[in-house]
Amino acid sequence: MHEELSGVWIMAYTTIDDPSEYFQTLLYTGDASSSLALTFSGNSNLQPDFVWNKERGGTAFHVVTDTSRGLTKNVYPNDTSVEENYTDRILSIQSNGFTIGDDTDTMNKDSGTYVNWCWKANGGTRTTYSESGNNPAGGYQVNTTAGFSIVDWTGTGDAGGTVAHGLGAVPHVILVKCRNTAHDWAVFHHRNTSAPATDYLVLNENSATADGVNKWNDTLPDSNNITLGDGGGVNANNQTHIAYVFTEKQGYSRFGKLTGNGLTDGPFVYTGFKPAWVMIKEETAAGSWHIFDNKRKVGNVSDSIIYADLTNAEATSQTGNPIDIVSNGFKCRGGGNDTNLDTGTYVYLAFAESPFVSSKGVPTTAR
Repeated sequence: MHEELSGVWIMAYTTIDDPSEYFQTLLYTGDASSSLALTFSGNSNLQPDFVWNKERGGTAFHVVTDTSRGLTKNVYPNDTSVEENYTDRILSIQSNGFTIGDDTDTMNKDSGTYVNWCWKANGGTRTTYSESGNNPAGGYQVNTTAGFSIVDWTGTGDAGGTVAHGLGAVPHVILVKCRNTAHDWAVFHHRNTSAPATDYLVLNENSATADGVNKWNDTLPDSNNITLGDGGGVNANNQTHIAYVFTEKQGYSRFGKLTGNGLTDGPFVYTGFKPAWVMIKEETAAGSWHIFDNKRKVGNVSDSIIYADLTNAEATSQTGNPIDIVSNGFKCRGGGNDTNLDTGTYVYLAFAESPFVSSKGVPTTAR
């Protein structure tokens, strides 16, 4: 049986019947106009607070925008760069989409093809807190239903300080970027190695897990706070930071681990929902972060890959590392090293298109 379920596969009702209320993938073609309105196509409207954009047909940087920092502020998942200010990228957020400007470098090249992955938090409304002892000043906006918060703080340089995340539950994934000094992204994943509190991954690199007390102070996050070390990238004195924090929600999100077998008949990963978005990273060896979604490739087998740590154009028809998306999870369908090396271990993040079983007991179907 799959290791994550301790030998038991559970059919459990979801807490979120329509995941499109909190996460959606949006595809569009640019036109280089000064104002291009983009609208989501899901069952529910989505007013996004976290937008991750990538050009599919070219090598532009990934661009991340959120409503806590403000729409003109950009950080880049594939790079160490400091936050940059652009007024011609995302112009405004609407109740079911957003409007972009005429930035032809990353978002609106004429006839350019793009993908956006978008999450809902709390409309930019933050709860703030002041510096206290080792604890940094900062704030968070949170959506406890979807298990997602955006947290910002100014570092103190003191090990053991904490920042509140507002989830009311233990975080399972944390993505941190320093805003005003060039540093790697630091990633906490609760299934990363046997000691996730002591280790971290780097989103902008393909490197294996690193050990470092200066990231999480060898302390697991709890239902109230994230504990920080004294290192650059997460808590250097007077440096500003942004973090995207997730906790699992049944039938909507899952952040787990798989072990590869090197075969085209690869391991099946039970998530409890039909995935809309999956990101996979090998934890103990070098390998890029592989992103799959349910929009760029229609059909069960998803073999169109975008790499979070690279600016590469979308890689299509990737026979080595595809996944098969089904009604209650995904299955690895290649023997590639980056998703299914024999005995290789991988962490993943997954968000739902639809729950396996709704709150009313109605099952979903495969694509």
